[in-house]
Amino acid sequence: MRKPYPMSTLARPSLAAALLLLLVACANPALRQSEELIRAYQLNQADTVLAEALRTAPADQQLRAAQLRLHEQMKSRLIVQIEGLRLASRWDEAQQAVQQLREVDAKNPRLASFDTEIERGRRQEQRLKQGRQLLREGKLAAAEAQVREILIESPGHAGARQLQGQIAQARPLEASSSELGPAFQKPVSLEFRDATLRQVFEALVRASNLNFVFDKDVRADAKVTLSLKNVSVDEAMRIILTTQQLDRKLLNDNSVLIFPNSQGKQREHQELVTRTLYLTNADVKQVQAMVRTIAKVRDIHIDERLNLMVVRDTPEVVRLVEKLIASIDLPEPEVMLEVEVLEIASDRVDALGLDWPEQVNFGLIGGGATVPLSAHRGFRASIANPALTATLKGSSGDVNLLANPKIRVRNREKARVQIGQKVPVFTTTTNFNGQTQVAASVSYLDVGLKLDVEPTIQLDNDVVIKVGLEVSSLLDKVTGPGDTTAYKTGTRQTSTTLRLNDGETQILAGLINDEDRRSSAGVPGLSAMPLLGRLFGVQTDTRNKTEVILLITPRVVRNLALPDAGLTQLAGGNDASPGAFSSLLRPSARAAVGISGSAAAAPRPVAEAPANAEVLLKLEVTPQVPAGGTISVTVRHDSGFAVKGELEYDGSRLAPAQIVPGAVAGRMPFELTPRGERALVLRALPAASGQVLNIGVGALSASGVNGEAPPVRLEGSGLVSVEAAK
Repeated sequence: MRKPYPMSTLARPSLAAALLLLLVACANPALRQSEELIRAYQLNQADTVLAEALRTAPADQQLRAAQLRLHEQMKSRLIVQIEGLRLASRWDEAQQAVQQLREVDAKNPRLASFDTEIERGRRQEQRLKQGRQLLREGKLAAAEAQVREILIESPGHAGARQLQGQIAQARPLEASSSELGPAFQKPVSLEFRDATLRQVFEALVRASNLNFVFDKDVRADAKVTLSLKNVSVDEAMRIILTTQQLDRKLLNDNSVLIFPNSQGKQREHQELVTRTLYLTNADVKQVQAMVRTIAKVRDIHIDERLNLMVVRDTPEVVRLVEKLIASIDLPEPEVMLEVEVLEIASDRVDALGLDWPEQVNFGLIGGGATVPLSAHRGFRASIANPALTATLKGSSGDVNLLANPKIRVRNREKARVQIGQKVPVFTTTTNFNGQTQVAASVSYLDVGLKLDVEPTIQLDNDVVIKVGLEVSSLLDKVTGPGDTTAYKTGTRQTSTTLRLNDGETQILAGLINDEDRRSSAGVPGLSAMPLLGRLFGVQTDTRNKTEVILLITPRVVRNLALPDAGLTQLAGGNDASPGAFSSLLRPSARAAVGISGSAAAAPRPVAEAPANAEVLLKLEVTPQVPAGGTISVTVRHDSGFAVKGELEYDGSRLAPAQIVPGAVAGRMPFELTPRGERALVLRALPAASGQVLNIGVGALSASGVNGEAPPVRLEGSGLVSVEAAK
């Protein structure tokens, strides 16, 4: 009869199945429906299903947990969606996504920041449009003011930085730090000899209708001798103020305050502004030292916690500080190092020969421990069975140990990779203080692979890497006094510095450990014979060889994004007033300041050019440029007439390198003042590679003060050769 199984054995699987069926039956069907909706990416519908189920069963913990998990998933996706829409400047859709996030989690800490960023983004986009329009109209200072307001709020704004570079290219280095009104740009010609300062400014008032207010300490009877031809009122005023140790303060578009250029008067009249600058990448302490040295800021405060700087100085100095920070507040380069460490080990063991017995016994076979002497006739010689053993043995093995870490490292930062184990080493200390006391301590020995790298990323995408490699292994275990444990280790290490291109792989090999051993065991003397020794013993040949190979490949993740040349060349004012307006004149202006010595003379107008004179316009171009390079085109003349014309070129092969109002494809208008000169820059397009192009000038016309229209003759060659792309 078959013995029945115990009741407990049969009940266990049945009970588990019953519990599972009970749980499935008890599960709310809304859970399965919500999971299906989640897999179909219909998160809002799934949330609605769970919310309806919770209203009917508010105590169901499974529904509550499922709803919490769904809300976390919805919040994560909405945050990613908002970030993407904000970067794409899709503000309305981003605002709708923020509202959805508010409905899911009304207390989310990022809601306030998202609202602020979206409102700020809309405002910055409007400012950027205004700045581009002002740049097209040639109002560089107003356009720069719009860009500056954007970069103060968002230092990394790509559109604002691009517009800032375009403004810097359109403005010459010697330009004034502030753009004055039209009254300051009127051309004048002045010639005075030993005139008083009052007379000179009265002449400027008559020529420009400007208002000049003098400080009580300005000497109006100071003597001035100068000769200025074809200069603007602004240039004339700067020359006079510089030579008379005076300074100015603009009160409005047509009013100027003149005061002595002394430290006390500067403090009394100069308007100061306070600007808070947030730094993204640069170290605020290093920036503070640079600003103190270059801009000589009066008051400066830094906050290392927020990485911000607060400066207080004149508007010119503050603008200089902003440009300096924009030129250095750049993200650091980063590189991804792909490292492969390969250890190739091979071992080979050969054993061949006859293994002779090591001892011979003489006595009774199978006798006890004590044998009587009377039994000596039964003594026999005996050896272990088998008496002779032939050994034929060979073994070999190959081991490949591969470590393939990928390390992302910042420029000039050290990184370490350690793969292996920590081996404990015990140390005991014995003290004799009446009685013996033994204290034990443990230390750990690092065994395995150690790799130290320090990259330096060059501007040409080359990477200089300092590499330190150490490979260690356990060779033997050593027991010391007091049963302490130590280990015998083998180490191979190397250090070098190499320079690699982006994506270039370098192999470091040759760390070889070659071990060759030969041993013999057998009949003494006979087993060591060269050939016959294998008949009297076993000879064993052992050869172990290991080699460590390092392969390293740098891949530049982000290199240093150099700012435009216009941001790296700044007008710095003079040593006494960093960032102040420049006293340099336009190339067409003529100025002379003489020594006092004769009576004052009234202003003399510019001499009129002869009506029948011919205007000679000279054209100069860069004769040869590389593929994708820039071509400098210079037009100039030395006549007293104003000249207009258009630069003509192949629009499919050349394009303007800077924004010029009125320029169309293939044509770029220009205007020259009397004795004027202008440089226009074109960029060679890919289609111009390997071509010889001609740049011409058309629609030329000249005009004089009294309506003269003399002929214009062009002189110079416009041929330029573009090198073929490599």
